[in-house]
Order: sequence, then C-alpha cells, then structure tokens
Amino acid sequence: MLSRKSMLAAAFVLATAALTTPVHADALDSIMAAKVIKVAVPQDFAPFGSAGLDLKPQGYDIDMANLIGKALGVKVEIIAVTSANRIPYLQTKKADIVISSLGKNAEREKVIDFSIAYAPFFSGVFGTKEIKLASADELKGKTIGATRGAIEEQELTKLAPADTTIKRFEDNNATIAAFVSGQVDLIATGNTVAAAIAEKVPARAPALKFVIKDSPCFIGLNKEEPKLLAKLNEIIAQAKTSGDIAKLSEKWLKAPLPPGF
Repeated sequence: MLSRKSMLAAAFVLATAALTTPVHADALDSIMAAKVIKVAVPQDFAPFGSAGLDLKPQGYDIDMANLIGKALGVKVEIIAVTSANRIPYLQTKKADIVISSLGKNAEREKVIDFSIAYAPFFSGVFGTKEIKLASADELKGKTIGATRGAIEEQELTKLAPADTTIKRFEDNNATIAAFVSGQVDLIATGNTVAAAIAEKVPARAPALKFVIKDSPCFIGLNKEEPKLLAKLNEIIAQAKTSGDIAKLSEKWLKAPLPPGF
C-alpha cells in the first residue's frame, strides 16, 4: 500500500497538472458571455457581401449574420474578409464564425466544421419565363449560351442532347450580353450571375429551369465546438421553416429557393 506521504505527493501532482492544463473555452459560452459574435463576411463578392453606396457591408451573408445575432440575442461584429483569408481569420480566433459563401469540401473539412446549408449556390440553365423545360433532355433542338471553358459549359456539353446548339462565348460578359440582347433565350451560368442580370435588366430576368451543379453555402466554425454547431444548425433550420431564408434568396438572389433546399 502507498504511504500517506506518497499519497499526498501524488495528489499534489494531480492538482498541479489540473491547474496547468489549458481548459478549452466553449465558443458559444464565450459569445454569450461577451454578448458579441464576431462574423467574417465577404467584402468583394456581391450579392453575398460587398460595400454599399454608404460603404457599409451589405448582402445575403451580412443579413444572415444579423439573423444569427438576433436569434442569439447578441451584437454582431462584422469582419470583412476575402476568399483567401476567411478560414485563417477563423483559425486564429479573429472571428467566431465565417459566413462568406463558403463551400464544403474534403480539404476544408479536415480543418474546420460546417453548419447545414444556409444559402443556395449553383450552376444552372436559366431562361426567359415563357420557355418551359425542366431537364437537360428537353434542350433538344434549342439554343443556349455558355462561357467557353466555364464549368457550366463543360457540364452542359456532357448533358445536352446531340442536337442542342451551344453558343460558346469567350467570356462571361459576352455570354451575359448575348442573353440580355436576345441573341439567346437560354443561358448556362451561376445563380449569382442570374441574380445580377435580373437586378440590372428586369425585363430579361432569367428564371431557373434546372440545376447543373449544386454547391450550397455553409457557415464555417472551428472544430470541437459541438454546442455552437448545434445552435447554428437550430437557427438555420428555424429560418428555413419560418421563410426567412426564402426571403433572403428573393431579396439578394432575385429567385426563389431551388426545390429541395
């Protein structure tokens, strides 16, 4: 049996270890205690985030940040980031969460966690409202514009029937101009581009016909934060149920949420 002296020494070692071992501060508890959530948002990617006429950040992601702050009952501190530094800002604790049109992939999942999807981001076939089609098979005999080398053009080449006419333009501006001018009534592009066309030329507002490639946006947060992750998912789910997410899509993307989102 251990002597009393040995037992006291062992107890002292354990107590000292407990005092010197760093304790993981729960992110959600820290946010609630500070009454502030620091949110990294895009500064150069409209309509998700950009500077308005008053130079203040505006966009889908900024509205989403404010929605989360309101749900938590805390102040939102907006931190403008770029695509290159948004994840480093999270990892270095300069931000509590990242709402910056962030896509999920295997590499990113190694270093951060993701909420459920909060915004649609996809490539699709869009067209004037009078055109009725719902799949690539129905492109038979039709003419569609696409930017040469873009992912939409590559996917469309695989999916479209042989007698589909794909007009390939050398850059996005030329593709957009072809649609706006009526040179083509169908366009393969991203939903953010379609939103920009709808805002600038309402008479030629592109309506979604079908999705080519889906890559929705997720909120990023540091790993090992289960309470914060659960709370974010709860807030997003509630916002979908209440219709708040649908309102953000109509406001910033100029389109309803895609089916099944």
